[in-house]
Amino acid sequence: MSEEKQEEKKEKKGFFARLKQGLTKTRDNIVRGIDSVFSGFSSIDDDFYEELEEILIMGDIGVNATGDILERLKREVKEKHVKEPSGCKQLLIESIREQMQVDTAAYDFEQEKSVIMVIGVNGVGKTTSVGKLAGRLKESGRKVLIAAADTFRAAAGDQLAEWARRAEVPMVGGSEGADPASVVYDAVTAAKARGVDVLLIDTAGRLHNKKNLMEELRKMNRIIDREFPDAHRENLIVLDGTTGQNALVQAREFGEVAELTGIILTKMDGTAKGGIAVAIQSELNIPVKYIGVGEGIEDLQRFDADEFVNALFDVSGEEDGDD
Repeated sequence: MSEEKQEEKKEKKGFFARLKQGLTKTRDNIVRGIDSVFSGFSSIDDDFYEELEEILIMGDIGVNATGDILERLKREVKEKHVKEPSGCKQLLIESIREQMQVDTAAYDFEQEKSVIMVIGVNGVGKTTSVGKLAGRLKESGRKVLIAAADTFRAAAGDQLAEWARRAEVPMVGGSEGADPASVVYDAVTAAKARGVDVLLIDTAGRLHNKKNLMEELRKMNRIIDREFPDAHRENLIVLDGTTGQNALVQAREFGEVAELTGIILTKMDGTAKGGIAVAIQSELNIPVKYIGVGEGIEDLQRFDADEFVNALFDVSGEEDGDD
């Protein structure tokens, strides 16, 4: 195995350990309940499924996802002639895993000439995610430029500049109160002139005035369409894993003003509401593309359904990272 591969495997293992640690509260919240159903019922009947349904919904997995998971579980139980509740656990784990798979094509933009707009309310870790994503892309050999188009929050530009320094990536910024669309125009011009692979745009995080935000995003999109028509486009929404169902509400609201292509789920270390990762994907039909479990620049990784489910159910992740 090459040194680079070994390093990658080591980093993945470290991330898996942090993810597993971070999901402890969620595990206590969901898995304990599930185990109590499996041990508390002697047969697989309507009451058994009802109890399981309640635990999954209470664990922030959401009504839609729970319905899909249980439907698949019932089908498998029938097909495999499972009689004992204890024989259901693995089937349930596989059902949740299936629910969360992300198509590898979802990451094509990492290899293409791309413009990535990062959106979300303030306080969810949006600016931090832009910095971490920039570092991640640069490390994989991409030429990255950051645009600081959140010109409304006084500290946003400074915060982003600090992350740009840490990621060793250049930044085009607007002064406080500047028109975000003009920042985007300058950034696109700079990206083309410098032969940039990925332009990452940090946007303002306010939803209370949806009309303004919509108009602003429209203007930015028009500029990118006109000036950079051949670029692959991504709109990633950053959601805070600790807010549970609230994150779903935010995603729906932003979905009305922008065509969302993926989710960055932050603050997954220490939340009891990690089940929201399952709900979001199912309810919105938008994949979770990245997951964050810490403060470091390396603590944002591609979302891996197998790793997530292994960490959630405390299944050994030894086999992961070998492919």
